[in-house]
Amino acid sequence: MKLVSNKNNTAALKISIAAEFGLKQLDIDFVEKPLSEGCIKRLPLLEVSPGDILFSTNAASYFLYPPPERLEVAVDNWLDWEAVHLQPSILRCIDSKGLFTEPLQSHLTLLDNALKKSKCLVKDEVSVADIVIWSTTFPLFTEEKFKPQLIDLKALGEWFSTIQKLAQVQASLDKLKPEGGMVSLQSISCTTWYPSSQPIFSSVSEISNKEPPVKESELEEVKQYWNAKVGERPKPKPVVVPVLPKAGEKNVLVTSALPYVNNVPHLGNIIGCVLSADVFARYSRLRNWNTLYISGTDEYGTATETKALEEKLTPRQICDKYFEIHRDIYAWFNIQFDLFGRTTTPQQTEIVQDLFLGCHKNGFTTTQYMDQLLCKNCDRFLADRFVEGTCPKCGYEDARGDQCDKCGQLINATELIKPRCKVCSKTPVVQQSQQIFLDLPKIAPRLQTWVNQTSSGWTQNAEMITKSWLKEGLKPRCITRDLKWGIPVPLAGFEQKVFYVWFDAPIGYISMTKCYTDQWKQWWQPNPQVEVEYSMFMAKDNVPFHSIMFPATLMSVDRGYTNVRHVCATEYLNYEDGKFSKSRGVGVFGNDARDTGIPADVFRFYLLYVRPESQDSSFSWLDLATKNNSELLNNLGNFVNRALTFCEKFFESKVPEMVMTDEEWTLLALVTREVRAYNRAMDRTRFREGMMSIMTVARLANQYMQVCEPWQAIKGSEQDKVRARTCVGVSSNIACLLTVLLKPYMPQTAEVMAAQINAPKDMFVLSDHVYQILAPGHRIGKPVPLFAKIEPSTVDKLKKRFAGRQQTPPSVKIPAVDPTIDSLDKMEAAVKKQADLVRTMKEGGAAKDEWQPHVAVLLEMKKTVGRHETCHFKGNCSIT
Repeated sequence: MKLVSNKNNTAALKISIAAEFGLKQLDIDFVEKPLSEGCIKRLPLLEVSPGDILFSTNAASYFLYPPPERLEVAVDNWLDWEAVHLQPSILRCIDSKGLFTEPLQSHLTLLDNALKKSKCLVKDEVSVADIVIWSTTFPLFTEEKFKPQLIDLKALGEWFSTIQKLAQVQASLDKLKPEGGMVSLQSISCTTWYPSSQPIFSSVSEISNKEPPVKESELEEVKQYWNAKVGERPKPKPVVVPVLPKAGEKNVLVTSALPYVNNVPHLGNIIGCVLSADVFARYSRLRNWNTLYISGTDEYGTATETKALEEKLTPRQICDKYFEIHRDIYAWFNIQFDLFGRTTTPQQTEIVQDLFLGCHKNGFTTTQYMDQLLCKNCDRFLADRFVEGTCPKCGYEDARGDQCDKCGQLINATELIKPRCKVCSKTPVVQQSQQIFLDLPKIAPRLQTWVNQTSSGWTQNAEMITKSWLKEGLKPRCITRDLKWGIPVPLAGFEQKVFYVWFDAPIGYISMTKCYTDQWKQWWQPNPQVEVEYSMFMAKDNVPFHSIMFPATLMSVDRGYTNVRHVCATEYLNYEDGKFSKSRGVGVFGNDARDTGIPADVFRFYLLYVRPESQDSSFSWLDLATKNNSELLNNLGNFVNRALTFCEKFFESKVPEMVMTDEEWTLLALVTREVRAYNRAMDRTRFREGMMSIMTVARLANQYMQVCEPWQAIKGSEQDKVRARTCVGVSSNIACLLTVLLKPYMPQTAEVMAAQINAPKDMFVLSDHVYQILAPGHRIGKPVPLFAKIEPSTVDKLKKRFAGRQQTPPSVKIPAVDPTIDSLDKMEAAVKKQADLVRTMKEGGAAKDEWQPHVAVLLEMKKTVGRHETCHFKGNCSIT
């Protein structure tokens, strides 16, 4: 293999370093200009074999040093970002007087923030993403006049120095000997095409710098479908209610993990379940699949009772209040459920009890006695959340019944020293209580076989979590609790108990379907001739309940219930450099998003753009603004607005006649590839990849328009005018296609685009082909800009607004004990008052860093009281 480059072109570093890491032998040939006039006009390039050339440095680097499969998505995202955003912004530095302008400053800040969290761009191992981006930033770090601008980007600077010291990097620097700085930037600009600079290609065949050449068979296929008659195009299915599965058709059942009703969801909760499921359901409908999307609120359990006590409401009132909050938030985010239901319904009680009796009858339940704390004053067994006491590990006096907040140790409520009821503060007693368990070990062999057969279609984290549970060996799982708020157990001797929330909540998917239609069994107990593909969406912490517990319940009943085919779990979405916290006011919660002035669809777009599919990701206001301004405003919005505005201005709002040439057919072949890549990504619930395909189609179309220059061609010869008409006609149709592709991601925006296009009502259907939807003579609507720029001042305001009340807890003044106090009663009263304050803060949901200082105050006061008692016992003291 041979690397061909001009001297001082640091883009060649990408390929050379990747070859060093990939242990590939690479010859280097320095030339002064691109190889020939017939060649794409860019350097460097990688000649894999004679006549087999890779012109994209990123594609070549990826080829030489591909990432492991678990890192593919994250690496791909960085490479796309580098090519589309970072490279072009760095090129502008050629005319700079030593100051980074936007968007370069934002891009470098984004890199710096990413590198504060890990040693490398993807986890803590050097990948091709590090190689590519390090090489791209090399001219900046080697130019003296840029150093003042880089001094505050400490994480980025440390990363650059660390990568530079690697043996593979040093070997490439020795071979290529780039001068760096402005010299390298000039060398790159002479021979490298950048997406946002003026294109130097002269035909559509030069547009794609990553794809292999378009084959003749592809061109013939594109012509066939583009020229298809109206009656030959697929049409969307009529909307019917209820949606039911049908034999011989694809039937898709979609559920999202039920959000717990006692809180307000933040953006991480929203992308983790309901939004991801909504995108897949909308996509499935576009594919003409019979699709049902069900979700709702999880309303039973201890957390609801606790919240009710805090707000001095009944559990039912709490559920009613927060159900409305959840429903309103999801409506604002344009989540399109077929039904958004609740678990506190008669249908839920009926089905939960029926499934339990089926498990019990088939021998998949057992009973065990458990030691529990009973509060005789309240006449109730105390769940973990309703008991506090002294930690047996560290002596902390306000440990919870499940965990100590001071030492972090997990504990059992019965282990607490001096336990007290959280409701009445009385001391409970230990008493045995008989509970019912689901016999998971008994069903484990069947569960293992099922997981082995189906988990290949799950997300990697879901598969790993599930298999690790099975590998460790399943244990009987308690499914009942001694609570008031829950579904009663329909078994003699257990009438005063209710089902544990983890057992009844997933069954809510079934009961909510029954609320949607009395033909619910067609989805959940279908005929053998009807196949239902069931996809669940959740964050990774919910996986065991959906991949172990719920399937085990359905298998134990053994009545042909539909079991999940695809478990789709995300990692966690963080906020800026930390975590979402309602009590500290950190991060954006669902009810806050409406007040930012940013449209719901822009939030949807960004959350899906940074969706934590393979690793944790972060919500960043700066990044949101950057993505909005570059991808939505300058790429997608710019193309659609130009295409429709030219149609309005030059052709009286009518789609002009098109005379197709090889240029157009090649463009449509490349677009068809992206449509198929979009479908493959969406089928696998890789929504970030799907988004990349949409943006790639927009970029291809923008580049095509730049080549054609219809605004100039319309003023030229008749041949030029034909060219202008064709360009505007094809571009209007691509805008139509983009409207369809965007529908699952940004449904309101898609409707606005459809109105501007005056699109046919039967347009919203998706296949693997590109059709001419807008025939010559079709009259479009009124084009207006789709997106607005998010200004830096807006970013600053929003960052401050959602940064929290205080990032660091205030210093707490330790109150001194009055030396004139001569009564222990007064001191103990002060201690009790401080203890009540701590307890109130914790019960009110205050964050640990808020109440922890007050705990320190309490401990100091108790020490003072102890010293005072000792002094009085000895008969001499002065309290200090």
